[in-house]
Amino acid sequence: MFTGIVQGRGTVVSVEDRDQFRRLRVRLPAGRAGGLETGASIAIAGTCLTVVDFDDHEVAFDVIDETLRLTTLGELAAGDPVNIERAATFGAEIGGHVLSGHIIGTAELVRREPTANNLALYLQVSPAMVPYIMTKGYVAVDGCSLTVGTVEDDVFSLHLIPETLRLTTLGDRQLGERFNIEVDAMTQAVVDTVSRVLAARGLTA
Repeated sequence: MFTGIVQGRGTVVSVEDRDQFRRLRVRLPAGRAGGLETGASIAIAGTCLTVVDFDDHEVAFDVIDETLRLTTLGELAAGDPVNIERAATFGAEIGGHVLSGHIIGTAELVRREPTANNLALYLQVSPAMVPYIMTKGYVAVDGCSLTVGTVEDDVFSLHLIPETLRLTTLGDRQLGERFNIEVDAMTQAVVDTVSRVLAARGLTA
């Protein structure tokens, strides 16, 4: 389980393609490697991955084909920065919202609006994701828990404060680049349940 409160930027050290999976090695932000164990979960760009090898600074993950298909992890190269979050611990403060790290798809950056202190990003999602994106609802973008601003058709906006820009990779992204998206689980459950009930009655939302 994760909270969407990114703890810093990691750096991809190496990428090795193997039979039906890819091995990623990532250097963690300073102070984030303590207490690691093989089998632990870490969110890399919002995607929950399992630690298969580690040392004092770097962690290796095996990424299977399905994850590569649904996320942007297949596009990573050595030197790329990625958002990092260690798994949540019981008793710790949860400042974002509950996340699983299970990405449902990606969104494309179609517009940037910088201001003196903040940055607005406009992301376009697939038609399948549109029902889960609601104004003032929660969404996780590359692992960052954020509140949706405006929604117009298949494009929604995000407004990033300086602290988010400092800690994460979001402000560095350019037009045409893609983000990993995890929608709020409660929103998804309600939307899917209502859709099933209406379909059983021969109705549509």
